[in-house]
Amino acid sequence: MENFPEELKSKIDFFIHGVYAASRGFPKKEMYGITSQLRRAALSVALNYTEGYARFRKNVHRNFIETAYGSLQESKYLLQFSFKEKYMSESKYKKLYELAEDIGKMLWGMLRNMNLEA
Repeated sequence: MENFPEELKSKIDFFIHGVYAASRGFPKKEMYGITSQLRRAALSVALNYTEGYARFRKNVHRNFIETAYGSLQESKYLLQFSFKEKYMSESKYKKLYELAEDIGKMLWGMLRNMNLEA
């Protein structure tokens, strides 16, 4: 799919903005804890994905995509944790978690294809 990278980039961007919006309602006591960690993990998905595309060597590119995937998994756990602590509504949680699942499938597909090409 030719537009796959652009579609993925758009989904990641939407995910990050959703995380920021949802985390604005977190308790002030979590400002330097879960709020900061969740935001950094979500941003890391985009930053590593983007930096990976700036690399020309396939192994280096793959490493950044793997890191983006790992940061996404961290984000998913933090979303679950935040929901269980009642820091966000079920509807916000489900929306963000489902989006993270879609992003994860796309990143995993990229990694699988990279491994087949190696």
